[in-house]
Amino acid sequence: MKKIFIFLFVLLFIGSAGYYFFVNKNQSSPLISVKPNEKPLLAYTFENLKKTKFPTNSITLGKIINETPEIITQKFYFSIPQKPNSGSMLKVSGVINLPKSPGIYPIIIMFRGYVPEEVYRSGIGTEHVAEALAQNKFITLAPDFLGFGESSLPSRDSFEARFQTYTTALTLFSSLPTLNSALDSSYSATIKVNTGKVGIWAHSNGGHIALSTLAISGLTYPTVLWAPVSKSFPYSILYYTDETEDQGKTLRKALALFENDYDAQLFSPERYYKWIKARLSIHQGNLDREVPISWSDDLVEGLKKDEIKVEYTTYTGADHNMLPAWSSAVKNSISFYEKSLTKKVSNNL
Repeated sequence: MKKIFIFLFVLLFIGSAGYYFFVNKNQSSPLISVKPNEKPLLAYTFENLKKTKFPTNSITLGKIINETPEIITQKFYFSIPQKPNSGSMLKVSGVINLPKSPGIYPIIIMFRGYVPEEVYRSGIGTEHVAEALAQNKFITLAPDFLGFGESSLPSRDSFEARFQTYTTALTLFSSLPTLNSALDSSYSATIKVNTGKVGIWAHSNGGHIALSTLAISGLTYPTVLWAPVSKSFPYSILYYTDETEDQGKTLRKALALFENDYDAQLFSPERYYKWIKARLSIHQGNLDREVPISWSDDLVEGLKKDEIKVEYTTYTGADHNMLPAWSSAVKNSISFYEKSLTKKVSNNL
C-alpha cells in the first residue's frame, strides 16, 4: 500500500511543480496569472481556518446501494466551498447508513484512511464498521472527499487538495442541521437524526483529518480513532517514502518548493492538538506497520499533558486494520459512543 500511495503522491507533486514553473517561466501564458508574492494556501493555515465560517449547505439523499432487514445503505450529497470563504461550490458524494426501524438516532461521521483511486468505491474503508454502528442504532455518514466517488475534482495543487479534506469535513459538520429535511423527504419523518448527538469515527489518514478538524472547529464530538496518523507535517508524508525507488528524493524537492513560500508549522496538526475539546478514544494494534504504535503512544501522552480527555486501548497482535482484534475494537468503540452520546436511543417520534 505504501508504494501505491507514494507513487500517486509523487505524481501529484511533480504535476503541481511542473505547472508552477511553466506558469512563472511563461508570464504571457493565457492559462493563468500568478502574482510573484501571492500565497493562496495561507487560507488553509490552522489559524485562518479557525476564523473561517463554513456554510450550511443542504444534504440530499441519492440512490439506495444496499438494503438488509436492519439497514439501508445509500448515497448522499452536499457541496463545499472551492476555497475557504469562496462562493464557488464543489459537489461531494458519500454513503449514509440508516437503521430501518423508526426512531431518532445519533450520528457518527466517518473518515476513511488512504485508498488508491483505481480501486476506490464509495464506502470503502468505513463500510464494515458503519454496518456495525447502524445495527446498533446509529446513523453513519462517510464522505468520499474530492476526486473520489461522484465528487468533483480536487485542486490541481496537491497541497491544496490535501487541505481540501479539512474544508470537506468542516462543511459537513456545519451542514448536519439539514439532514432531517432530506430524511423527511425520503422516509416521511419515520427516521430522524438527533443533531445534538454527533460523534466521529476515523481510521489512519482519516484520523489525521479528524484530529485536524476537531482542533480547528473546537467541536466536542466524541471521537474514536483507529491507528491515527498523528505526526507533524511534513514528516507524516515523508515517513511513507521509504519504499520508493528514489527514497523520497522527488518528494523532498517538491516539499522544498512549498517551504520556500510557506512555514510548514502553520499547517502542522500536531502543533494545534491543544485546541481539541472533544473526548477521544484511541485504538492501536501493536503490530501496525503503517502507523507505528509509538505514534499513538506519543499522541496520547501529549493529549494528556494538554488535559484533553482520552482513552487508549491497544491490541496485542493486531495490524493496521485491527485484525485479528477487529470485533473487540468495534465493540469497544460502540461502548464509548453509548457512554458519550446516549444510554438509550429513542424510538418515539
